[in-house]
Amino acid sequence: MKTLLKSIKITLAFCVLFSVCYIFVLWLFARIAGPNGGEPEVVVQNGQIVGASHIGQRFTKNTYFWGRPSLAGNGYDASSSGGSNKGPTNSEYLAEVNARIDTFLMHHPYLSRKEVPAEMVTASASGLDPDITPACAYVQIKRIAMARSLKESDMKDMVDLLIRKPLLGLWGTETVNVLNLNIALDQLSNKHSSQHIKDEQGR
Repeated sequence: MKTLLKSIKITLAFCVLFSVCYIFVLWLFARIAGPNGGEPEVVVQNGQIVGASHIGQRFTKNTYFWGRPSLAGNGYDASSSGGSNKGPTNSEYLAEVNARIDTFLMHHPYLSRKEVPAEMVTASASGLDPDITPACAYVQIKRIAMARSLKESDMKDMVDLLIRKPLLGLWGTETVNVLNLNIALDQLSNKHSSQHIKDEQGR
């Protein structure tokens, strides 16, 4: 009987330790060391919240930059974060990737199959990746420039300004946040439209 009571006490103690204390330590660490005090870094445009900078979202129109595919629920669902866990030789996985390549080429006919960036047709481990590499942004410029009647050179300059360098120049890779990129793209389009109107009025 004493052994049973001791076992129950130990079980209850571990339940408190791992379900309360452990979570509290993680929360405290996020508040102190995490970005933005552990709170989501929301992005505001024209007084409205348009998304969170650390969680990807789905863009499908030709007028916007696209992010990486997501397997998290119904597209970038933070409550269903995760990958497919399918290996690179899995036939179902290969079929999915080939279908994504076909779709990407349909919207980017100026690319060959070999020029499609791997990260644009494969999901990240979390399924919530908000960033792409500059190379993935560059291959989309021509499509967006045609859809928005913008100069490719202006768009490339815009991408270059938003590139985030590796930490201390050593850790990680160069990335571009897709949401911030698309907000800057809207601003560039508005600026271009305003300039076009002024040019027309000046004639």
